Amino acid sequence: MDLFIKLFQEIVQRLIAAISIFPGAGAWLYSATLLLIFTLVALPIGFYRGFLQVEVLEVSKEKLMGIIGVCLITPAITEELFFRVLLLPHPSENAAILTQALWGGVSLVMFIVYHPLNALTFYPSGRKTFFDPVFLLLAALLGIVCTLAYWQSASIWPPVIIHWLVVVVWLLLLGGYRKLNAE
Repeated sequence: MDLFIKLFQEIVQRLIAAISIFPGAGAWLYSATLLLIFTLVALPIGFYRGFLQVEVLEVSKEKLMGIIGVCLITPAITEELFFRVLLLPHPSENAAILTQALWGGVSLVMFIVYHPLNALTFYPSGRKTFFDPVFLLLAALLGIVCTLAYWQSASIWPPVIIHWLVVVVWLLLLGGYRKLNAE
């Protein structure tokens, strides 16, 4: 029971630390650089493999705002809370590099596997997309970028913003909405 209480206290401390820290300009610049690098790698892969297409989603203003808002909650906040904040040692814990690498790897594998499992259970319309190797590669790259942003900033907010922007751009401008809803 003591181990459970200690683990619960550690998780609560991680949550409080990650949510309450608002990063400074340096952390936001670092995160913007990570997002730029992700974009420079992901777009050529996605376009070359035919996974991404320039396709502007035409919907009402209300639907557009709904998509943007929902994406902030899920996947951005919910997935970052679980795959970064709960699974990774918070930078304030001063975990050894090997411990960080181990948990970073576990988190990344779980993040990748989560998508096909999600398609098999809760989101069957996303099955074809969430099993696509290009999607899984891009998800892995996004997971790495979000992890680096979290570790550097000690805050949930940069990875949430990165994750949210990537998903919103994909859904609204690069054919993601059609892939998740029409295939």
